[in-house]
Amino acid sequence: MKNLFDLSGKVAVITGGSRGIGKGIATGLAHAGADLVLVQRTENHSLKSKLEEETGVRCESIQADLSKLEEVKQVIPQALDKMGKVDILINNAGIQRRSPAVDFLEQDWDAVMQVNLKAVWMLCQQAGKHMLANGQGKIINVASLNSFQGGINIPAYASAKGAVAQLTKALANEWSSKGINVNGIVPGYVATDMNEALIADPVRSRQILERIPAGRWGSADDFAGAAIYLASEASSYVHGHLLAVDGGWLGR
Repeated sequence: MKNLFDLSGKVAVITGGSRGIGKGIATGLAHAGADLVLVQRTENHSLKSKLEEETGVRCESIQADLSKLEEVKQVIPQALDKMGKVDILINNAGIQRRSPAVDFLEQDWDAVMQVNLKAVWMLCQQAGKHMLANGQGKIINVASLNSFQGGINIPAYASAKGAVAQLTKALANEWSSKGINVNGIVPGYVATDMNEALIADPVRSRQILERIPAGRWGSADDFAGAAIYLASEASSYVHGHLLAVDGGWLGR
């Protein structure tokens, strides 16, 4: 059974892979045997060195600002140049902008849509071409509870994450018969930098915690198992699925 979850010899590209949920996923995949390409807006070699030392896998990094189209277009070609192949793509990077809808700025809307949706689409398309040629591959898009719920003061984020969920299903419909699994992970409320404003708000933080059946906010480490599952042979017949890692929030 252990072989079902073994990622030895696989190459995984992870956007936003050096912090938060991306760091938890990268750590899990490395311990499962995958070689990694960490896509970072600001290059930081500390995690790269740590994972190489701990696990013996090969870990490379690519510096790319996903808000810039030309840099997005270079991610998969650079990964192929460094590693020769891409078996797993994890679209994790994202940004947040908070404001009442009536005051939401156009530039904030465009920024969120570029990073959280358009970059995801472009990376899926680029990696998909390579995977289709090889007849195999795994794509994991990090969606959100806001793929199902509207949230408060986050109209762009909710719109983008709703679209990411539908994009995941659309690509699965086209590519599942060709050896490519396209699925999504749906994080609940996680104690990361993106949620600092919520954590610091005593009223909202209490309201959120009271609704989580698990009784705690999630941590980055909670996502390693889900990512290994969706990246491995264990999920070979799982297509177009959105796997909630939310402490039971959606079941409440």
